[in-house]
Amino acid sequence: MQGLRRCSNDVVHLGLSPAPTSPSPPAPTNKSSSTLSIDVAESAETRIRRLISEHPVIIFSKSSCYMCHVMKKLLAAIGVHPTVIELDNHEIAALPYDDQQQQQSCNTPPAVFIGGTCVGGLESLVALHLSGHLVPKLVQVGALREQQGSCFQDL
Repeated sequence: MQGLRRCSNDVVHLGLSPAPTSPSPPAPTNKSSSTLSIDVAESAETRIRRLISEHPVIIFSKSSCYMCHVMKKLLAAIGVHPTVIELDNHEIAALPYDDQQQQQSCNTPPAVFIGGTCVGGLESLVALHLSGHLVPKLVQVGALREQQGSCFQDL
């Protein structure tokens, strides 16, 4: 698959496979959502790294992944609606892998990046939230507005 395909209001399927040899029309875009631009000349790895740098909160997932669903629900309960990229099995290999951060599972879905930095999977996201560091991090990257008297820590 090449290009973007909207699966629902908050999920976009990103085709990372090599471009077909014959030109194809661009995928339809939804003007009401955040933009996800693609460059067919980019490698999958380059495209993923660019998307990570362009979006304050981005989740890479597989469509049948229940952990991604829980991750999205946790962030939505806090007031954040992340960009969610659905990857096919053959596209997962393009996720960045950092040998020095082996404890963070950023090379397998679900993988969440906040402010361009790998947080990890669901377990890491929940741990960050329970420690009280998730909301300040989301505020810092502009994904959430700081609110006085907030009850975010109670979630």
